[in-house]
Amino acid sequence: MNAARQAGFDTVGVTRPDSIPQAAERLRHFLAEGAHGDMDWMETTAARRGAPRALWPQVGSVIMLGLNYGHGAGSDPLAILRRRERGAISVYAQADDYHDVIKPRLKALAGWLIAQAGGDAKVFVDTAAVMEKPLAATAGLGWQGKHTNLVSRQFGSWLFLGAIFTTLDLPPDAAEIDHCGTCRACLDVCPTAAFPAPYRLDARRCISYLTIEHKGPIARDLRASIGNRIFGCDDCLAVCPWNKFAQAGREMKLAARRELQAPRLADLARLDDAAFRKMFSKSPVKRTGRDRFVRNVLIAIGNSGDATLASEAMRLLGDPSPLVRGAAVWAASRLLPAERLAVLAMDQRTRESEPLVADEWTAALAATAA
Repeated sequence: MNAARQAGFDTVGVTRPDSIPQAAERLRHFLAEGAHGDMDWMETTAARRGAPRALWPQVGSVIMLGLNYGHGAGSDPLAILRRRERGAISVYAQADDYHDVIKPRLKALAGWLIAQAGGDAKVFVDTAAVMEKPLAATAGLGWQGKHTNLVSRQFGSWLFLGAIFTTLDLPPDAAEIDHCGTCRACLDVCPTAAFPAPYRLDARRCISYLTIEHKGPIARDLRASIGNRIFGCDDCLAVCPWNKFAQAGREMKLAARRELQAPRLADLARLDDAAFRKMFSKSPVKRTGRDRFVRNVLIAIGNSGDATLASEAMRLLGDPSPLVRGAAVWAASRLLPAERLAVLAMDQRTRESEPLVADEWTAALAATAA
């Protein structure tokens, strides 16, 4: 533990590579239901993801490490949801990309371990085919709550996870037990009903998936529930009662950037590709790309109830991206009077050649007429 803390981690545990036999079956069920949406990489890596030895046959032990990124027990990540003219970015994405923070530390710690005890090691952070949460639970870092995320008695919901696979045979730590009890706060708070049952997630309804992973238009019946969440969603994490024990993280690189805590939707709607890349340099947000991000911003604008933002949606009706234009149609339809929308539609539809956007106009006018 001392070496892990010196490397910058807040918690560490050891587990066996065969400690999560049930995870592979749960993953197969998840994939069979299509609950992964268009995250095809989950299906192509399923065999390796379900069994650490399928990923690296030589692994003898798995060291799981956690890095606290919480803002402390007194913070309220959901307060931003009441400021409808601002965009809500998930807590984890308000700082530097955690991959860039964690991976060098894992490598340093793995190097120290090899120097001390020999053997070989590989390090993984999130992007590899590793089921970090089940492994972290069997290593004693926490348990998977009813929202499927890891919960820690010491750090609440706010842990980044990393893994060191080693050929060494290390004594495993005791697994953490489930402390959720009868609580279902995380299930009940979900705006889009993404949990069909406790401990089960349908990613296709999850706001984090929709605003980050999903590449196409967001389903119309889910848009209103997204509110002003423009990258990720903290609702099920933030309401967990175990957060009363959460501590503020000590890693300054994971401290929130002020400009990402409550950015104005009007400013974000004006980002071109270069400005987007500059604003979100070293940030997890950059992985969505400008078009998907502005799609999210337009959904938030449509949900704002602020008629002054209609001009931003109208301007983006001419955006080069069909994905953006389609979202702009929806946002404009939510903020403009029916008569103004009808006039605008007559002008725009004669010039629109993209079926995706034409469908948005048809749906918008139908909704206005209903």
